[in-house]
Amino acid sequence: MFLFLFPLLTGFAFNWASAFTHFYSERWGERCGRLATFVTRNILGIPVWAFGVVMASRESAPVFFVPSPVIKTLAWGLLMGGTILMVWALILLGLRSFRPTEKDTLVAGGLFKYIRHPIYSGLLLDFLALSLMRPSAPVLVACALGWGFVFVQAHPEEMDLVQRIPTYRRYMGQVPRFFPRF
Repeated sequence: MFLFLFPLLTGFAFNWASAFTHFYSERWGERCGRLATFVTRNILGIPVWAFGVVMASRESAPVFFVPSPVIKTLAWGLLMGGTILMVWALILLGLRSFRPTEKDTLVAGGLFKYIRHPIYSGLLLDFLALSLMRPSAPVLVACALGWGFVFVQAHPEEMDLVQRIPTYRRYMGQVPRFFPRF
């Protein structure tokens, strides 16, 4: 029943390892550092943990409640909102998000003026949406681990960004991490 945990946690571990672009570039040179980040994030990380989430959602397990039409509508709204946030942020970041380098510059406009990690914010919304759409034990465990992963992943990634983009430290003090201030 919990076989999905293997790809989920393995993918999270590789995705976490992608947060060390500066470290890899210092040790192995810029080209190899960029390649290490690309492979750990885009080949061994995101696709593998996403497969784990899909496996969890396909597990035949009883649901804790049957989502009402209002809950389903809310869940689809959260899913759409989260996905729009992620796609918009990826467009603003361009190739930086797929293959970060030592020469990256700070993106502080658009969504990034209000939250430092709109991709992670969108992912948090997507995990919440999935847990409302299919409230079974495997999905709730996968989504809870997903939320934990996002909060853990952001820290080493920010430390890496401070090393690669010196203005990032000041930016951290001005813009909230996941949720905008109102």
